[in-house]
Amino acid sequence: TIPGMLRPIDLFHQGVPHSIGSYVLETADGLAIFDCGPTSALDALRTGLTERGLALADVRHLLLSHIHLDHAGAAGAIVREHPHVQVHVSAVGAPHLVDPSRLEASARRLYGDTFDTLWGELVPVPSENVHVVGDDVLGFECFPTPGHASHHVCYLAADGTLYAGDATGVRIAPSTLVLPPTPPPDLDVDAWDRTLDEIGRRAPERLALVHFGVHDDVEPHLADLRARLHEWERIVASGATEEQFVAAVQSTEAAEAAAYEQAMPLWQSYAGLRRWVDKVKPTR
Repeated sequence: TIPGMLRPIDLFHQGVPHSIGSYVLETADGLAIFDCGPTSALDALRTGLTERGLALADVRHLLLSHIHLDHAGAAGAIVREHPHVQVHVSAVGAPHLVDPSRLEASARRLYGDTFDTLWGELVPVPSENVHVVGDDVLGFECFPTPGHASHHVCYLAADGTLYAGDATGVRIAPSTLVLPPTPPPDLDVDAWDRTLDEIGRRAPERLALVHFGVHDDVEPHLADLRARLHEWERIVASGATEEQFVAAVQSTEAAEAAAYEQAMPLWQSYAGLRRWVDKVKPTR
């Protein structure tokens, strides 16, 4: 086993420690990276691999939880540099890796002038390098985990580690504060409830979070996430403005407030919940 296997590589996104991490996995077919981060953090990924005696050339696979740019934005740049790398993603996400134009246009609307600095180049992944996940991916149990995003999946390792992406929220170690990232456009609180039921049923021993670190108090973590998700939904449904929402949920207890804000800006969470409460939920 590679030393520190369960320790995420810190991508120091925008210079902020512990805001985005990537994990190195041993698979049935060589090394993989779970959630490669954005192109803007590719140098930090390379550095983190070097510190472990590895290089991107040693990596054979990317396992992606979903296609949001903080998790998957560098996939195309990595494959361009290392054409042997195979990319595993949900059926919903796969077309957007092959042709990221809609994804980029949507993100540019959201981030405006900050897009390039935040995320860097978005490079298409050749279709022959893209694999739609099934129930088993290179020895990892894979299953759909919508809620945060419709294209979200998780990977459960034989040792009980759930590589969770955003499905189990944001919790910046060593804090115990668990927050639900609820961005637009396809936040679905009902689906997220079912996802948390499904994760609980599978009873993982620990959660590997991209934002950020590994946590083994699984049941209280999931319970806190569910409670806060519904609390935030109630705040927005009550008619709160963005400013009122941010004031209501901003936590002074977060040990690493900058990392929380970098990982999941509260204005985004408000926008996703507002869309859910106003447009999506009433049609259910």
